[in-house]
Amino acid sequence: MIMDETQSTVLSILQDLTGEDVSSNMDTNLFDEGILDSMGSVQLLLELQNQLGIEVPVSEFERSEWDTPAKIVAKVENMQ
Repeated sequence: MIMDETQSTVLSILQDLTGEDVSSNMDTNLFDEGILDSMGSVQLLLELQNQLGIEVPVSEFERSEWDTPAKIVAKVENMQ
């Protein structure tokens, strides 16, 4: 599977935050699986801002739109 730079960066951030490599299943529900929690999602948003320049106010963070690696990549790509 060929990854673009955004996807690679998002997966790298997720792996750094969670210790989990989720690249093999982009549709894993990160919250249901216990991989990501509310604190982790705040850290994720901070890292996305630091590394990719994406600003997502926590007030606009809709968990259901950010619950899988594929959705996170899609959101980030839409915001770039």
